[in-house]
Amino acid sequence: MKAVISGYGKMGHMIEKILCEQGIECIGKSEDITSFDPNLAKDAVCIDFTFPTSFRKNYTFLADNFKAVVVGTTGWDDIRDEVTGYFRKRGTTLIWASNFSVGVNVLMAAVSLTSRLLSKSGGYTPYITEKHHIHKLDAPSGTAKTLAEIVEKSYPSPIQVASIRAGEIPGIHTISFEGLSDRITLEHEAFSREGFARGAVLAAKLSETLTGVHQFSELFLGEEQIQQ
Repeated sequence: MKAVISGYGKMGHMIEKILCEQGIECIGKSEDITSFDPNLAKDAVCIDFTFPTSFRKNYTFLADNFKAVVVGTTGWDDIRDEVTGYFRKRGTTLIWASNFSVGVNVLMAAVSLTSRLLSKSGGYTPYITEKHHIHKLDAPSGTAKTLAEIVEKSYPSPIQVASIRAGEIPGIHTISFEGLSDRITLEHEAFSREGFARGAVLAAKLSETLTGVHQFSELFLGEEQIQQ
């Protein structure tokens, strides 16, 4: 497998480290992926951790030129159907996630089950709090939006999401269900970006045997557990 990193910031450096650890050849690192050689791209998997504005401009280039694409960039939910439709049209494998952490994907499964059970019993109000570093541009985070979508499959009304930006917090997501006599809280805290990078590299390896468009949670946990 050959990999190309789109976006060579802190996440890009961490992904490069994980690729090296696992003996995967990294044939390119680019801040402007549209300048990458299409002849090299056709045999490579691109791992994209850029900015929402960059991905919106670049997704057609990614789909047109790479064998497969792993997208960890968030902030493009409003054009999700447009993006996934284009990848399907081009026949390019796409694996995307609001969060590639294995732990977060386990949290999503737990939230799905908890939401279904509590919505049936009644009397519980769900809400989400997410905390990230001051450099994060989107709020709420993509992960918080995905968690809200999961909860709202069982609770028809939109739930409250609070966002906090402070210091260098890698990411904390808390989902609470408030009842009259008790509270149930589920939380995931990332200690660093390494978990996101490891999950993204796992997705890149999985893309070698996949076709089509997939959400990472479906591949890792099974579509029957988290349906997006």
